[in-house]
Amino acid sequence: MPEINNQEFTVDFIKELNSSQQAAVLNTEGPSLVVAGAGSGKTRVLTYRIAQLLSQGIPAYKILALTFTNKAAREMQKRISALVGNEIAANLWMGTFHSIFSKILRFEADKLGYTSSFTIYDTQDSKNLLKAIIKEMKLDDKVYKPNAVLGRISMAKNNLVVAQSYLQSARILSEDNACKRPLTGEIYKQYQQRCKQSDTMDFDDLLLQTNILFRDFPEILAKYQQKFSYILVDEYQDTNYAQYLIVKKLSQEHHNICVVGDDAQSIYSFRGARIENILNFKNDYPDYKLYKLEQNYRSTTTIVDAANCVISKNKEQIPKRTFSENEEGEKIKVLRALSDKEEGFQVTHEIFRLANYEQQEYSDFAILYRTNAQSRILEEALRKRNIPYKIYGGQSFYQRKEIKDLLAYFRLTVNQNDEEAFKRIINYPRRGIGDSTIEKLQDIAGKYRVSLWTVLCNLNKVADTFNAGTIAKLQKFGSMIEKFKELTAKENAYDAAVIIARSSGIIDDLSNDETPEGVSRKENIQELLNGIKDFTETAYKEGQNDKLPAFLEGVALLTDQDGEKEGDFNKVTLMTIHASKGLEFANVFITGMEEELFPAQQCVSNPAALEEERRLFYVALTRAQKRVFMSYATSRYKNGQVVSSRNSRFIEEIDQEFLEGFTTMREEPSPFKLRTPLSSSIQKPSIRLNAVSPIDIPPIDRSKLKAIDSGTVVPGMLIFHPTFGAGKVLSLEGLGVQKKAKVIFAEGGTRTLLLKFAKLYMQEE
Repeated sequence: MPEINNQEFTVDFIKELNSSQQAAVLNTEGPSLVVAGAGSGKTRVLTYRIAQLLSQGIPAYKILALTFTNKAAREMQKRISALVGNEIAANLWMGTFHSIFSKILRFEADKLGYTSSFTIYDTQDSKNLLKAIIKEMKLDDKVYKPNAVLGRISMAKNNLVVAQSYLQSARILSEDNACKRPLTGEIYKQYQQRCKQSDTMDFDDLLLQTNILFRDFPEILAKYQQKFSYILVDEYQDTNYAQYLIVKKLSQEHHNICVVGDDAQSIYSFRGARIENILNFKNDYPDYKLYKLEQNYRSTTTIVDAANCVISKNKEQIPKRTFSENEEGEKIKVLRALSDKEEGFQVTHEIFRLANYEQQEYSDFAILYRTNAQSRILEEALRKRNIPYKIYGGQSFYQRKEIKDLLAYFRLTVNQNDEEAFKRIINYPRRGIGDSTIEKLQDIAGKYRVSLWTVLCNLNKVADTFNAGTIAKLQKFGSMIEKFKELTAKENAYDAAVIIARSSGIIDDLSNDETPEGVSRKENIQELLNGIKDFTETAYKEGQNDKLPAFLEGVALLTDQDGEKEGDFNKVTLMTIHASKGLEFANVFITGMEEELFPAQQCVSNPAALEEERRLFYVALTRAQKRVFMSYATSRYKNGQVVSSRNSRFIEEIDQEFLEGFTTMREEPSPFKLRTPLSSSIQKPSIRLNAVSPIDIPPIDRSKLKAIDSGTVVPGMLIFHPTFGAGKVLSLEGLGVQKKAKVIFAEGGTRTLLLKFAKLYMQEE
């Protein structure tokens, strides 16, 4: 290992850290819990702690660093390389949980009955296999929905429940019966058998099989316990039970484990993440040291103090008080809208104003929402303003059909037993092998419990099942894959990929489609090949494996946060709050701040779920550097009906001094849910409110109503609103598109209406 000048090295980077960060970096022995508040520099602490270990002479290969995204691992690797050099940093065992455990499983695959060339199913591959199993079992796919079944299997695996245990659990079977899916356990059993038969693992298997490996082969566990003297884990609050157990087992020998995370940002319970892992770290390691990173370098003091107000309401947490020494900044602006459409208008108006009058870039804005369904109206509003935007977390490049087609060729070349890859490409491009032939192959494979490829290689034993022409076509396909296999052993990834893309017929097939979509698909294939070329050149320079299987491994292990290109044009970003974790923007809009939307309806009556919703809101707030806008609508379309709503309790949990445009008195909705049909006919609410207007408002004859222009509205005017009924204008404020009317309604209390969007009527004389 190249030598490092310890004294010079330590002084250089330690002076860049605050006192709390220094303590977390320098104390490298024993178990450590680093509670890192939002924007507190946790990546820097993790990076410098590893650099500190290296400066003490710890070999890089003895250090294991686990992250949740490839992006985080790359960032840390880049920073460490800048500190200690590429040669040393390259020897670190650093990567995502799945990539590191996949690496271990490839070394030890034979112990578990797999080959080292096993392929990894993505979510769509798993769903396709489940669809096939559900169809073969003659089950109703409207009851046994592949998404629901896969979610059930995934949760079981993350809790280390194998198929056999699943089928023996009375509690689990009772839950499946209650959901009217009693055969889920049998589907799970067949799914695992088919994966094993295909020499494939899904994402959850990478965790489950690693646990099985360490459980059943103690000598293997001991080998890796000795190998890794120091273990570091990022985002520890997001670990599930399977990840927690692996880390616990690996650290038993040396106890040099450092976990970094923030319990206040634990928001992934629906994926199996357990906040208990970080809250109970003190119980697992009684001699642990606690370090709190409480200075926020990202946000204004107003934003940080507001976030503290909210998160302090949670009971289950590690006490801390984050602070900022940045400028005070603007108050959090609350936008109140009468409808979800008006909410979209107000949000885009603010973006337009800041972009045009304060010269803000569109890329400085993020619009966050609790559910994906909220994006439609926001997108419409942005398009009307001609504001460019992108949806973060849209379809991944690697999920496009043409890309998955070519990747399936690569996968089958690497692992001939990959069932989903085989079925995807055996007749693409078309080579005269029809569905009936594929079904016969599947029947034979199922009968003898072998892979489709095994059947293909033994056609002479089932010659009476197929005619001579079909056998010739199948054998030709098999010969092509065998040639590709020989090719990948000799050529680098790029050269092999180009030959496969051409020889398979994919390039020709796409070239024949001259439509814009066809041209785009061919461009996507070229982009994939460009990516493989970049991989090959980088691997060659760094002395790494530059063959196709290595590239395929990297693609298979991409996480849901790794598909975005940095610096993707100057566009507003739209995303769910869950997807925003780990990101930051100058200006953040948190939309749909309404009870039963955020917090979600199903969480309101569950204390633990409500605390997670509050943590989710904390994450949303702390994405912002300069400004936060929160918006809510007093009515919103749900299931084709207009439903009244009230502001979220989370707004009220922020001290009034940090808010603009909101008073802490809860704005109560009417004691019934407004329901307005999608037609434009004017209807009065069918149930009267209890409150009575203190102003005498005469009844209005609806047969004599006429629409009025917003410019004609004046104080004292009697008007009619489709939702709130008859009312009297009390006052006006604002100018132009921001002009508002304060109206008292006979049945709806006092409301402030944005006149640009309020559809008002008056009675003709």
